[in-house]
Amino acid sequence: MRTQWFNQGFNQGSMAGAIDNGKDKNNDSDSAGGVSRRGFIKAAGAGLVLGFTFTGGGRMARAAEAKAPAQPNAFLRIAPDNTITVQVNRLEFGQGVQTALPMLIAEELDADWSQMRGVLAPAGEAYKDPLFGIQITGGSGTVAHSWVQYREIGARARAMLVAAAAEQWKVSPNQVKAAQGVLTGPGGRKATYGEMAEAAMRQPVPGHVVLKNVEDFRLIGKPMPRLDARAKSDGSQQFGMDFKPEGTKVAVVARPPVFGAKVKKVDATAAKAVRGVIAVLPVALDRGGDGIAVIAEGYWQAKQGRDALKIEWDTAGLEKVDTTKQFAAYRALAAKPGLVAKKADTSKLASAPKKINAVYEFPYLAHAPMEPLNCVVDLKPDACTVWAGSQFQTMDQAAAAKTAGLKPEQVTLHTMTAGGGFGRRAVPSSDYIVEAVNVAKAYAKEGKAGPVKVIWSREDDIKGGYYRPAHVHRAALGLDARGNIVAWDHTIVGQSIIAGTAFEPMMVKNGVDSTMVEGMGDPYKVPLNLSVHNVKANVPVLWWRSVGATHTAFVMETLIDEAAHAAGADPVAYRKKLIPAANERHHLALDLAVGKSGYGKVKPPKGHAYGVAVHEAFGTVVAYVVTASVENGVPKLHTVTAGVHCNQAVNPLTIEAQVQGAVLMAVGTTLPGAAITLKDGIVEQSQLSDYAVARLPDMPKVEVHIVPSNAPPTGMGEPGLPPLAPAFANAIFNVTGKRLRKLPFDLASAVKA
Repeated sequence: MRTQWFNQGFNQGSMAGAIDNGKDKNNDSDSAGGVSRRGFIKAAGAGLVLGFTFTGGGRMARAAEAKAPAQPNAFLRIAPDNTITVQVNRLEFGQGVQTALPMLIAEELDADWSQMRGVLAPAGEAYKDPLFGIQITGGSGTVAHSWVQYREIGARARAMLVAAAAEQWKVSPNQVKAAQGVLTGPGGRKATYGEMAEAAMRQPVPGHVVLKNVEDFRLIGKPMPRLDARAKSDGSQQFGMDFKPEGTKVAVVARPPVFGAKVKKVDATAAKAVRGVIAVLPVALDRGGDGIAVIAEGYWQAKQGRDALKIEWDTAGLEKVDTTKQFAAYRALAAKPGLVAKKADTSKLASAPKKINAVYEFPYLAHAPMEPLNCVVDLKPDACTVWAGSQFQTMDQAAAAKTAGLKPEQVTLHTMTAGGGFGRRAVPSSDYIVEAVNVAKAYAKEGKAGPVKVIWSREDDIKGGYYRPAHVHRAALGLDARGNIVAWDHTIVGQSIIAGTAFEPMMVKNGVDSTMVEGMGDPYKVPLNLSVHNVKANVPVLWWRSVGATHTAFVMETLIDEAAHAAGADPVAYRKKLIPAANERHHLALDLAVGKSGYGKVKPPKGHAYGVAVHEAFGTVVAYVVTASVENGVPKLHTVTAGVHCNQAVNPLTIEAQVQGAVLMAVGTTLPGAAITLKDGIVEQSQLSDYAVARLPDMPKVEVHIVPSNAPPTGMGEPGLPPLAPAFANAIFNVTGKRLRKLPFDLASAVKA
């Protein structure tokens, strides 16, 4: 798996190594591999409870100053009624981790799948990502990073159950078989896991376990229905937005129209007169700004109170970004060399017989998840409880503690199921968590007590940041007479999402934000000379599903397609010629998509055309072959055939769903109105009526095909998004003869090739 995103510069020790070689600081180990019983086993009523405290930490945890104490948090509980509950150390917000991780444990445990349950773990030392060293859901790393960790937990639990049965039955452990949640032994002896669980608690934890061979998998690789499917279908699933402990008051916050502005003057008379409004309080906000919180009995009263506020804002000294001017400045900057990201010879560019010159523009994008941000805080003098759909539990817990003036161990952060996020719930500044704690502090200062729930409206969500950065790319390619790329000079302009965060030491090298350039050049053997300009702007920016690949894949895959056209070559054949044989996974994914789509064999309907793209993100290669047309002057996507190489497929149903969702989200980036624009420093969009997202009529027919592999799995949450828009654009070129250089698509500005 290539190094990218958070992986860069991190401790890459495996969980297996931590288990087998770790030493417990309390010297409380009584198992062969130095596994601490205090850290691995926790009695929580009847049954077998297993946990693991990750002590590998890594530089991420230290950089974030998020040193939660070691806790023997349980990953697994086998109850007397045979139900098996798995603590999922991530956020479930649609990607299916609440099923995938229990599958890994169930496989090695030889459990009955119908008895498996998945619950979201709170913030805790035990639940840190084995690679990142913090508790996080991001970088498509859930299954990839916990592949060994969760399987070993299942294998250890199974070994302890077998050992307990062998001891009770006075037989050798190799005479005891475990399958479908039942232990069987000589002479017809039989016991369920639930019946044997308490005895298993008394067994030593094995220091070493042998995991199953791929050919012995019973669950992994099979299409398994999601454990949360029923709850999400019948409406019983509780999301963060649904959660309201007894006595909770609701707050909405008036935030400044220009990022970082402060309240100059406020008249709260009308707001306080709204029935149900309890308090109107000034609060500190993200990025040095401040606002006014209106706290009421319910959301509607709080919102009515906020709407009644009369606020004069102080915006002195703040940059007021204007999108039109910003793009003009970016284009001018792109004409000049920047900080070197990749060095290559460009001497053949001037004399090349064929040239491609292109400028690409990409706007700010809002994350716009179905469920806007929300957070419940119950603040007491010596403790704080937070309920939130957090992607960054470790960092959010530490930020909440710092804001409340407490230690991290005094903050309990409960992970709530979230309705999407796409990166917005993973903010290095913990903006919405800190804001909610500040509201609770202001409420407590008024002599009030009890939980306070801060709710963001859709308008708050669209206008309140953070955003995928805007970018401009300038490309100059030189091709020889045979169509080979002999020189490629490229410059990218945009804001850094990493500079100024705890991730900067690992992810900014020689001034270059690695997320800005990820995927540039790859996997093609091309002489790419790449430089970047990291600009500053008063617009908060953040990763957005697939991070830098949201723009780099579009540029790479449309330019390679354009080069193929200039060379008079088939786009698929041209790509395969440029992709080294060592990149076998790219070839396999592309061949699978092409073969299943009918490309080159089946002629699309009149007015329709094929488009192709392939891209690797987070270790996974996704290739698309699409068909598209232009209807009433608007590009229309009809079919998508995906070839996916994610190594071992844990749950094919989840992979299919992730690709389908990524396709629709990517289609959204092409639609008119899919852009955040600013004028006088104020975001012009405020609702889904003026910020376009894809809807059901935009959804094409999608077929997902997975390349068989037994290698350890790679990520799936994000890789399906990047290659879709360029494949779509390439198909539109084949229909119109024009190259699209902007997202969202704009046929009026398309370039005739």
